[in-house]
Amino acid sequence: MADPVLALRGVERRYRTEAGELPVLRGAALELHAGEIVALVAPSGTGKSTLLHVAGLLEKPDAGAVLVEGRDSGGLGDDARTALRRETIGFVYQFHHLLPEFTAEENVVLPQLAAGKPRREAEARARELLASFGLENRGDHRPSRLSGGEQQRVAMARALANAPKVLLADEPTGNLDAGTADRVFAELLAAARGRGLAALIATHNPELAARMDRTVTLRDGMVVPA
Repeated sequence: MADPVLALRGVERRYRTEAGELPVLRGAALELHAGEIVALVAPSGTGKSTLLHVAGLLEKPDAGAVLVEGRDSGGLGDDARTALRRETIGFVYQFHHLLPEFTAEENVVLPQLAAGKPRREAEARARELLASFGLENRGDHRPSRLSGGEQQRVAMARALANAPKVLLADEPTGNLDAGTADRVFAELLAAARGRGLAALIATHNPELAARMDRTVTLRDGMVVPA
């Protein structure tokens, strides 16, 4: 088997509270390979979001290592971590976090400009991605004029804008009604599979989890098969 695109090795993460340190991850280990879509199913409060934030280089672990394409991110400075995250990892949240003052197309263009892509090329890719999610006629709409499902589709297009190798999603359909969630989730899976991404998707829905390649959970701060 090829080397993992993303690997967590003995990751620990603790938070300081008024009552003292709160350990959330206690030696968590996980590998994601290209083309593999993994469901993360665990009760609220067990550390799903923390695991995704550490895996996505949004938080630094207190111990252990996060390797992206074999590269240990632990020794990187903030700018290098940001660049590695921007170039390699796409993130979809439960709440879309679109910039309200920009159109759908502009929301997909902006991360590409931040990565140094020429505007014309970024705009062409944004239109291509929006069309792949059935939004070819909604590019000039601001988020307030889009439905919840459309907003989340724009967020998915934005996550794919810089052609990441890894897709991380934190309850990406948790804020949608059941019918819309099913359609949006199917599009997310199709996009990930079609691009051969390594994906880790947190969901509380066992039916959605069953559509992925395998399922893991968090138990006592460790990643284990569900």
